[in-house]
Amino acid sequence: MSLREQAEKRVDAKIKFQENLYKYLIVNTIIAIISVVFLKSYWLLLCVMFFWGIGVLDDFFKAYSYKDIFGYNYRERKIQEELSKMGD
Repeated sequence: MSLREQAEKRVDAKIKFQENLYKYLIVNTIIAIISVVFLKSYWLLLCVMFFWGIGVLDDFFKAYSYKDIFGYNYRERKIQEELSKMGD
């Protein structure tokens, strides 16, 4: 697999995670409102949050690995970010 294909795969995984996270937040907000106003209980909200949350967490770990966050070149990337901020 070429470097470009690997990069595309990782970007697609990150986009999928972000889209799933936004949907998770929106739907759970709606369910929370419905639970408070109409149902007066939270069992539906807790079930949806738990099981869908497992899927969101799985997408997160597929998109962002430990090496991406605190990898071997983490310090160097952060230095470059600070330098670019200082230059602007």
